[in-house]
Amino acid sequence: MTASLQAALESRRASGGKCLVPYLTGGLGEWPTLLQAAAHAGADGIEVGIPFSDPVMDGPVIQEASDRALAAGATPPGILEVLARTDVGVPLAVMTYVNLVYRFGWERFASTLVASGVSAAILPDVPLEESGEWAAAADAAGVETVMLAAPTAPDERLPRICARARGFVYAVGLLGVTGERDELASSATVIARRLKEVTDLPVLVGVGISNPEQAVQVCEVADGVVVGSALVRRVLEEGSPEAVADLVGGFRAALDRG
Repeated sequence: MTASLQAALESRRASGGKCLVPYLTGGLGEWPTLLQAAAHAGADGIEVGIPFSDPVMDGPVIQEASDRALAAGATPPGILEVLARTDVGVPLAVMTYVNLVYRFGWERFASTLVASGVSAAILPDVPLEESGEWAAAADAAGVETVMLAAPTAPDERLPRICARARGFVYAVGLLGVTGERDELASSATVIARRLKEVTDLPVLVGVGISNPEQAVQVCEVADGVVVGSALVRRVLEEGSPEAVADLVGGFRAALDRG
């Protein structure tokens, strides 16, 4: 039985804590060991990127990680096969782009996720209006479809995004691609607050969360954070489980202190 990401996040929230979901690129280095290190360091769930050659949401750090993984031979089926035999210890979400899923086949991709022990999927280039076929296949298989909400979304759109979302609602902290920023964008707190007003699902902010201080700041409103580029840069520079555990543990400790 695949562990539910939504249940894990709701459990953390119910205990008065803040949720932490790190992002790591599948196929990059000794990545199964890195996933386990992140889990042991306090992640509530982990977002696993399936590399794609034309990632519209990813900034330079994650693009470089994807390029390295692809050059090393990473493929969507191969990554899912590794996940199927890896005990990470926390629920997993995959993040990839719709072209890969479409080529895989909606139902086949959803059923393969479940067979691989993956709880949720994030497809950032599928807008709400075009999510029907994938969402139907995901619902039928028991995969949680995480929906993204941009800071520019009009008020009337947010309840519809939240109604379709499963797992959590991904509040996009700022316009543009993923990457580290010196300061937390004011839009991050604003979109989190707007979403909290219209949904009981966990609201996690991603894009532009670069350090523990920014995570604590945005979690004054949000239920948690997704941390991607800051962690992937550490993997590109050092690549060790210890480096991953150190960074994830730093975020966990800061969020627990509040």
